[in-house]
Amino acid sequence: MKKLVFITCLFSVIFLLTTSNAEAQNFQENDLVINTGVGLGTTYSWTGSLGIPLGASLEYGITNLDVGSIGVGGDVGFVSGGGLTIFYLGSRGSYHFNEMLNIENEKLDIYGGLGVYYRNFSYSGSGTFSNGIIGSFHVGGRYYFSDNIGAYGELGNSWGWLNIGVAVKL
Repeated sequence: MKKLVFITCLFSVIFLLTTSNAEAQNFQENDLVINTGVGLGTTYSWTGSLGIPLGASLEYGITNLDVGSIGVGGDVGFVSGGGLTIFYLGSRGSYHFNEMLNIENEKLDIYGGLGVYYRNFSYSGSGTFSNGIIGSFHVGGRYYFSDNIGAYGELGNSWGWLNIGVAVKL
C-alpha cells in the first residue's frame, strides 16, 4: 500500500515537472491527460474497513466532432483493508460535452463514458470473490487552474464511487 502511494505521488511530481506551457483549452484531438487521485467509497465496503482507494488514468483525444470530442485510455485502481485487496485495470472511452452544452469556459472539461475492467480480489476472510471482467460508467469534470494543471472529479463504478484528484494535461 505504501509503495503504491509513493509511486502515485512520484508520477504526479514527474508529470508536474515535465508538462509544457501549452495554451489551455477544452479537451480535443491529440490531448493527453493524466489523472491521479483518491476514491471515496467502494462497492465492497460491506466487508469491513477498507482503506482509501487510489488510482490513476490516462486519456488521449482521438477525434474532434462538431458537438464534442472523444478520448480513449486506461485506468488503474487499488483498495485494501479488512482482509480484502482489490486491484482494477481497465480501458475506457469518454465523450466530452463542452461543445454540445455550449460551455465556453476553456478551463472546464465535462465528460462521461464507459469502461471495461479486469478486477482481481485477494480476501483472507471466509467467502469467495470472483475475479473477472466488469463493465463501468463514469461522469466527470476537470477544472484547470493553469494551462496544464487542474483538479478532477468523477462519479462512477470503477475503483471508487467518487474519485477526486489532480489532472495534468501534457
